[in-house]
Amino acid sequence: MNAPATTDLPVVVIGAGPSGLAAAAHLVDRGLEPLVLEAGPAAGSAVREWSHVRLFSAWGEVVDPAAEKLLAPTGWVKPEPGGYPTGGDWAEQYLQPLAAVLGDRVRLGARVTGVSRQGRDRVVDADREQQAFTVHVAHADGTEQRLTARAVIDASGTWSTPSPIGGDGLPALGERTAADRISYRVPDLEDPAIRARYAGKRTAVIGSGASAFTALAYLADLAEETDGTHTTWILRRGISGSTFGGGEADQLPARGALGLAAKAAVDHGYADAVTGFRTTAVERDGEQLVLVAEDGRRLDPVDEVIVLTGFRPDLSFLAELRLDLDERLQAPVGLAPLIDPNQHSCGTVYPHGVNELSHPEQDVYLVGMKSYGRAPTFLAMTGYEQVRSIAAALAGDREAAERVELTLPETGVCGGAGLFDQPEAAGENSGGGCCAAPATFTLGAPATSSGGY
Repeated sequence: MNAPATTDLPVVVIGAGPSGLAAAAHLVDRGLEPLVLEAGPAAGSAVREWSHVRLFSAWGEVVDPAAEKLLAPTGWVKPEPGGYPTGGDWAEQYLQPLAAVLGDRVRLGARVTGVSRQGRDRVVDADREQQAFTVHVAHADGTEQRLTARAVIDASGTWSTPSPIGGDGLPALGERTAADRISYRVPDLEDPAIRARYAGKRTAVIGSGASAFTALAYLADLAEETDGTHTTWILRRGISGSTFGGGEADQLPARGALGLAAKAAVDHGYADAVTGFRTTAVERDGEQLVLVAEDGRRLDPVDEVIVLTGFRPDLSFLAELRLDLDERLQAPVGLAPLIDPNQHSCGTVYPHGVNELSHPEQDVYLVGMKSYGRAPTFLAMTGYEQVRSIAAALAGDREAAERVELTLPETGVCGGAGLFDQPEAAGENSGGGCCAAPATFTLGAPATSSGGY
């Protein structure tokens, strides 16, 4: 029996965030038809959940060229390239207009629950690559649907699966039962209800990446205005000259400033740092919580806990596909060596594309933050280069697919975490290290190294 033709089918893109919508724009530019499936009610639904957080990449670095080309005929005006958008700005001024231009190619309230080859589970070899993909979708109105696709680009991100408190990657004992006092997001202190939750309270912040820095800075501002507000900053490692990032040496200045703001929170006494603390249990002490480390240490009771230990990919709906993922990072094996924080001493992640993102299952790709698995070194520009390369490959232009068309800025930081444009992506499972040996760092002293964290 002849295999069904797939060339007339759309390329299904999972997720209408920055990388997903950029993928659609590049596919349109290549004459291919995308179908973007977004689980949330609006384009950039995940980005909107951190609308209060400012990116440390400027507008000029977070607008995809193919998307800009698609938007230009509509009269859309690109924001001033040197300005720094918040998540809300990014969603409203760029992602929403882009989704509007794509029109019916974007379907909202459409959650992908499974992807497979039509008539083939992951065990079956016969004629596998000749079969279209089947994509199972659950719609917001309760209906279900099966779609067919010539290729699948998963840009669903990692926002929905934050990492837990436990230093072993599992929830700490008591973490679930204390859920009413634990948050996994940078707090929006402009929201009166959220502000009241932390004002005049003792809060533990767990994490060592840019999201933790942001939370420390926000809570330090709150402490200046409200008596009794104090933060305990919990790190699984020690503090060195690289802990607070590149500072003024960082060529992404907003990122360098963020590290300096976190350092200032400690220097001014708004936060106390507790190092080498790997949480194993969360215990109730009346209305407060006590964190217990695996070495037996117990911290003073706190009112709230903010967990910013990174994210991990949800791979459950891809279980019937043959993916080749690194056993540690859960990233494509071709990409993992470029981003592995256990191996890399320098924060620069080289541009990459279809070759590094391919799997044994032909024409299925994980892109954007999802492609990095548990690694925290993601930039929006990197995701845009990924989808440019993949769209070229799907269009049959292998030369363009393998050509590098991106030059990343020098990071000014060396080490695992901090190169991301999605809050909370940087986690404490990322490695430390620096391009040069880190200088000794003393709390209260000026930073003496431009190393990363």
